[in-house]
Amino acid sequence: MSHITLIFPAWPKIAEQTEFHLPPHAPVCVAADVPNTFELQFIDENVDAIDFDADTDLVLLSMMLTCQVPHGLEIAARFRKRGIVVIAGGIGVMLHADEVGRGVDSIFLGETEGGLLAGVLHDWQKGNLKPRYDYFHQFSAIDKIGPARRDILNRKRYVYRGVPMVDLVHASRGCRFNCFPCATAYLGGRRFRPRPIDKVVEEIVGIENNRLFLVDNSLAQDKKWVLELFAALKPLKRKWISHPILDQEEVVAAAAEAGCWYVYQAVFDTSDVIRNRVKRLKEYGIGVEAAVLLGPDNQSADYIKKLVDFLLEIDVDMAEFSILTPFPHTPVTAKFEKENRILHKNWSRYTTTEVCFKPKNMTPDELQEMYYYAWKSFYKDMPQSLRMARLFHSVVMREVADGTYKSQTRLVERRGQWEKG
Repeated sequence: MSHITLIFPAWPKIAEQTEFHLPPHAPVCVAADVPNTFELQFIDENVDAIDFDADTDLVLLSMMLTCQVPHGLEIAARFRKRGIVVIAGGIGVMLHADEVGRGVDSIFLGETEGGLLAGVLHDWQKGNLKPRYDYFHQFSAIDKIGPARRDILNRKRYVYRGVPMVDLVHASRGCRFNCFPCATAYLGGRRFRPRPIDKVVEEIVGIENNRLFLVDNSLAQDKKWVLELFAALKPLKRKWISHPILDQEEVVAAAAEAGCWYVYQAVFDTSDVIRNRVKRLKEYGIGVEAAVLLGPDNQSADYIKKLVDFLLEIDVDMAEFSILTPFPHTPVTAKFEKENRILHKNWSRYTTTEVCFKPKNMTPDELQEMYYYAWKSFYKDMPQSLRMARLFHSVVMREVADGTYKSQTRLVERRGQWEKG
């Protein structure tokens, strides 16, 4: 039996953010499409070390982020030096296909389901591996996508202060929106592809963890489908977080009843639209973590200060600040390239924590300083660890109320440790 090592390369964590590790989603989806005729080992380098001397017949590199690419190529080089074949895939590879292709034996572009990955592995076994498998936008039939293979995860590594981290699952793929800093339209096409709800429920029922992260690009794309999804989730009594939900009373109420715990909500201005959206979520007991992008052309240093004040005023539970970054194949990158505003393409520094372009109303150094200012000012009076503790305490109380609390998570008992940071 051939041995395959599936590796998710380490990537630099945000220094300003409390460090924790979520179980990565892409590798468990890939693993589900590796035939059981292969022995498979998974290494998430964020939590485990790579043994470069271990016996293996093939390495699969799964790279999600641009900043993973340089290090991923270093990993590939070390294995290839031993004569071991390396195949790379994932969002990061799709964004940097030609560059990655020069450093590995083969690249896979697109979704692996539907027997596509199995076909690649068959070619490798027969000595007919192609340098590129291009299934870009040749999407797998969404109703054929089955449960991810989570048994490959080392569960002990995805715990923070005794708290098991959420499991990631997707109910849909694709996004019909085309936001200017995002590459989703390039990667997945502007077509919303919802999974059959019975398939989603089947996968979630098979996940032991009571707390989930619905990693769909947006739950604001199809009202009818999303209401059907929430109705199906309600009896499961799972507690989940997600990206933005359609901002309508009926939908938010249904999300709360279905177990929505908190939402990552983009906050891009200080308008009443944002104020009312956050208010509606909180009125239904849904926490809000503001996802705030710093550096768009409408912002100045004063604007960012007012934005931070606004976040405190509307009482979001958490905030995560990111610097606008010109990732390949995004609308904003096309604009910046045309205007000669990109400072460098050192991908290892494309972490959303460093300024990589020339802002319109600030110098790069000023924007960098405002990034530090935003993190420091928002968490000045209540540290991040305590804000996070409040969110976890709220979900425990809901679980206690509906009888789904699992004492092994020890959240209530450990709250004091969270508050001490």
